[in-house]
Formats: sequence, structure tokens, C-alpha cells
Amino acid sequence: MRIRKLATTAMAGFLLLAASACGGDGGSGDGPAAQSGAPKTLTYWASNQGPSLEADQEILKPELDRFKKETGIEVKVEVVPWADLLNRILAATTSGQGPDVLNIGNTWSASLQATGAFVPFDDALLGKLGGKERFLGPSLAATGAQGQPPAAIPIYGMTYGLMYNKKMFADAGIDGPPKTWDEFIETGKKLTKDGKWGLAVEGASVTENAHHAFIFGQQHGADPFDASGKPQFDSDKQVAATKQFLDLMAVHKIVNPSNAEYGNGTQAVQDFTSGKAGMLMWQSIASSAKAAGMGEDEYGVAPIPLPDPAQGGKQVNGMVAGINLAIFKSSRNQDAAVEFAKFMTSKQTQQNLNKAYGSLPTVNDAYDDPAFQTEHIKAFQQILATTAAPLPQVPEESQYETLVGTAMNELFADVASGKPVSEAQIKAKLTEANEKMLAGS
Repeated sequence: MRIRKLATTAMAGFLLLAASACGGDGGSGDGPAAQSGAPKTLTYWASNQGPSLEADQEILKPELDRFKKETGIEVKVEVVPWADLLNRILAATTSGQGPDVLNIGNTWSASLQATGAFVPFDDALLGKLGGKERFLGPSLAATGAQGQPPAAIPIYGMTYGLMYNKKMFADAGIDGPPKTWDEFIETGKKLTKDGKWGLAVEGASVTENAHHAFIFGQQHGADPFDASGKPQFDSDKQVAATKQFLDLMAVHKIVNPSNAEYGNGTQAVQDFTSGKAGMLMWQSIASSAKAAGMGEDEYGVAPIPLPDPAQGGKQVNGMVAGINLAIFKSSRNQDAAVEFAKFMTSKQTQQNLNKAYGSLPTVNDAYDDPAFQTEHIKAFQQILATTAAPLPQVPEESQYETLVGTAMNELFADVASGKPVSEAQIKAKLTEANEKMLAGS
């Protein structure tokens, strides 16, 4: 679904991985878009928000066609899978061979801001979009380091919820969504039978694993960094939180071990929408459910259950998630890129795209559409407003996600292969991630 001022050594580990992945077509270089008097063309890297890359192309096409009709500016869009997006962005920040505009996970904002590669949205630039007061506070807060102009602007608002299949619940004699963690596990066991499973996860997704490590870590009182900014990924509290998540497959056996291989951001959703799993901890799945023929009334959205009793941490069961839109400084089409940013945050586009994706508009004036008064949307709004926490907006955040998420990928693989995974083994993996962070790798 993200680095103290991203020192060269801190970037090196990413860029070694990313160099071969960068595939921008040079929208910021010479060509028709850069020639005076020629029709302008923008290149745009969009993130995979729907059930497939092709579905995103179809969802975006009417809006991009309308933008061309209104402005004369053509947008060449490439939808980039989540597994590739961060590496490609990081490679583009050094090569200059990136798009004009791009989507970024909002938790990456401070990390990417520290590269200096993106146009800052100062008050003057925000004024062209209607001013900062148009934007929802939580969404605007997740756009870069505190005290600095946003590195990007929010376009899709999200958080995590628990999706549950109503028919599978009824068939298992379950009255409603679980409200505590113990009830959650018991519900998952009742659903796990006849080749079906209680819960689907993406055990090979760096991003999803890092997000869950953060959410459950908050419940246990763990923070990724201490007050001085030093990483503490391997604290006892974080180890316990990580084990809580892994145990859903390892101990409680409500997750199919094959989920340890899921990593493209769509496979767990497909298991849920096809009825192979009864629950899913995810952000909005509206477009994926629609594509799979799953009606909105066939599944519910509830908060992810909190531990009972509390684990000594915060009452957190979600994170302030979402997608931001950024402009590369290297773009030779910055005026056109600003026009595109204005378009993507306009009332009509916000309503159209967030309805299509089932996400939350990031501007206040878009909420007069009845589509944003559904039970699903209200559930996400309530979680975002009351029990969602923001990931740290620090330059090191994207590296934190990569290191911790990778460690959890490896732990899930061990669980799936039948190896016992103890707290000591979890701590060893997280300590390895912590040491890599301290070494700036």
C-alpha cells in the first residue's frame, strides 16, 4: 500500500534494490510536453487501488478524459503495483527519470520529502487548490514532517477495518462481528472448516505486515522510534504484538498457510470476496467486491477487535492510511501538474474516484454526496476519527516499513513451512531489522 535527512548511506540499501525497477518514461525530460506551444502531456504513476491494474485503468480513464477535455492536457497513466512502487519512486528520485506526478502511500510522505525531489505544497500552492482548510485534518497531517510544507496532497482517505462475510457468519451460527480479540479468534475457528478459513492475510506483503506490526504494536504500548528518533523495532512489547499477529496462522490456525505467499495486494481480498475466507483486516474493498460480484449488503465492516483486557497500550485498531499525490521537481510540466493536482482534489473528481474505490474523500466539500453516508463509509469514518493512529511522519518511516515488513514476511514463511516460531526467534528477526536501520542500510 512507507532515513535522518536520508543520508547517502541510508538510501543505499533502497537504491540497490530499486535501480533496476525504475521504469518511468521520462515525462520530465525533453519531448512534446516540454516544447513551447505543443500540446502538453503529463506522465502519471497511479497506485493499484482496485482489484487489478486493468481495473484501475478503467476507473481512471473517464476522469483523465474529462481532465483533457477541460484543460487540453493529456495524461499518460501507468498503474504501478504496490510491491514495486516505493522502489521505483526511490530510484526516480536519484535518476530524474520519473513521471511528472505520482501517487504515494501517505506514510511515505516524510521519507520522500527528505529526498528533496518533490515540489512542496506551500500556502501559495495550496491556495490554488482552494486552501488547506478544504482538506480533512488527519489526511493533511499525513503529508510530510511537522512544520514543513506538505510534500504531497491527499486524494484518497483510508483506514483499516474488519470485513466479514454475512452469509458465512450466519451459516456458522455467529450473530455479528467479534468485539474482542478472544471473540475474534473464536469466530475465526468457527469459520475454519470444509476448506474455508476464518481470516485471509497477505503474509508476503511488506506493506501490509508493517501496517499490522504498527497497529498491534500500538495496542501493546510499542512505538517504532523513541523520543530521540532511535529505532526500537525489537522491544519486548513489539515482539509480543508481532507474535499476536503471527499466531493467527501459527497457533490458532484460522489463516491458510498458503497466505504466507500472498504479496501482491489483491490475493487476500480475492479469498474474501470468493468466500474462501470469512474475515479480512483491510482498507476499503468496494471496487474489488463489485468486480467479484459481491454485493455491498453481503459483507459488513466493523472495527478490528481490541484486546480484552487491554495490553497496556493504546486503544488503536487502525492507522491513518491513504494516498497522496506528489509532483516531481524535475518535471518540465509543473504548471500542468498543478492543474492536475487541482483537478484530482476538485469536488467532482473526489466524489467520482472515492465512490469507485470505496475510500474517503479528503476534502470537506465532497461529503454532500449520499454515497458517503453508507454504513460501510460511516464505519471507516468512525474508526479514522476515534481509534486510528498515524505512523510516525519521520524520514526513516519508509525504511522502517521495508525492514520490519520484510522480517515479518520471513516469519510468516517459517510458520507456513511448519517451523515453530517463538518470541526469541521473533526478537532475533526484529533485532536484525533494528540493526540494519541503525547501520543505515
